[in-house]
Amino acid sequence: MHRLVTPIAATEFEAVPELAADEPTPRLGTLVMKFGGSSVADTGRLKAVARRLVAARQAGNRVVAVLSAMGDTTDDLVALAHEVSARPNPRELDMLQSVGERISCALAAMAITDLGHEAISLTGSQAGIVTDTVHGKAKIVDVRARRIHEALDDDRIVLVAGFQGVSTSYDITTLGRGGSDTTAVALAAALGADSCEIYTDVEGVFTAHPRVVPGARKLHAVSYDEMLELAASGAKVLELRSVELARNHRVRLHVRSTFSEADGTWITEEDERMLEKAMISGVTHTLEETVYRVEGIPAARLFSALAAASVNVDTIVQTGPQEIVFSAPVGDGDDTRAALERLGARWTAREDLGKVSIVGVGMKSHPGVAAKAFATLDELGIAPQVVTTSPIKISCHLGRAEVEPAVRALHEAFGLERETAERLDVS
Repeated sequence: MHRLVTPIAATEFEAVPELAADEPTPRLGTLVMKFGGSSVADTGRLKAVARRLVAARQAGNRVVAVLSAMGDTTDDLVALAHEVSARPNPRELDMLQSVGERISCALAAMAITDLGHEAISLTGSQAGIVTDTVHGKAKIVDVRARRIHEALDDDRIVLVAGFQGVSTSYDITTLGRGGSDTTAVALAAALGADSCEIYTDVEGVFTAHPRVVPGARKLHAVSYDEMLELAASGAKVLELRSVELARNHRVRLHVRSTFSEADGTWITEEDERMLEKAMISGVTHTLEETVYRVEGIPAARLFSALAAASVNVDTIVQTGPQEIVFSAPVGDGDDTRAALERLGARWTAREDLGKVSIVGVGMKSHPGVAAKAFATLDELGIAPQVVTTSPIKISCHLGRAEVEPAVRALHEAFGLERETAERLDVS
């Protein structure tokens, strides 16, 4: 039996600390470029990245690059840890995982040197990335960028190991999956960079996942708030915390392909053109959330316990005086269940649901979006299990088999295959 419930609050994103640059005057001409694991998957690709960094330097930029580990290196290191320990010590696991990004940076620095330019590779701690003390999911609390400034002043290309930092208790920490995006944006904010380029294996942000909707279009621009909702709702192109950091510090992001010179998607301030161009920017989905129903525990106590366990709660709805529904990533399942057991809560979990979301700042000025969305689902015979909204998003939890048909139908219903969905080029 399904229930349509009213959310007690729209999705909220965690507060991001202020990042203080060592020098009060922003550095003009500084460009931060981040390359993901697929971009540095082998030595051939690393050399191509090195050439791209040299080209950016020759164009007159002061260049800082943030690199991920090569290909599946991080997964291989984690697997190695589990071969020697059933429950690897979190501190030592962070020490192990931090190796991959350092390898990428050192190799890229060697390649840049062979191209006739000066380069220096830095670990996260050497670059001044200071975090809290939570291993595996650390949050950046400060960036002390003096060493980077000095290297840039010496006309060097600076390569910083992504995904890692040093805690306030002087231990190596990692930032969690996608943490290199956060490293890059934090550095861009601290250095006063003109922009932060995120290089990946896709050409930008699309109106839907091209595998699910072959006619999906690349967007020229989305607002920070739209990208936050897209990232929180399943879009993999950017890590959620990095977008939040960019919004809070007004860092312009440019998501683009490592393997093409074409422009990608700009993530920037909302403007009137975004409101007028299209009602909806994209339809996104995820199959990687578990939906929990909890009874008998006050909301304050429940979410305090989940926060203490570092569980990233997404959807929250209240269905009764002491009945709460929330969702959390599948990867946080063990921590979530342990926290609920410690509370002595009555709870159930559903792992057979996915989530489909429509996102767009145009919802603010175009009435009838919800009516069209639910009419489209009704025509498919789909009854949402849980519905949540914000001013620019509608999310529905559905049966997993219903997710992809729903994405395709909603994409067509809102005309996202048309050129008008591309938005305007704001670069």
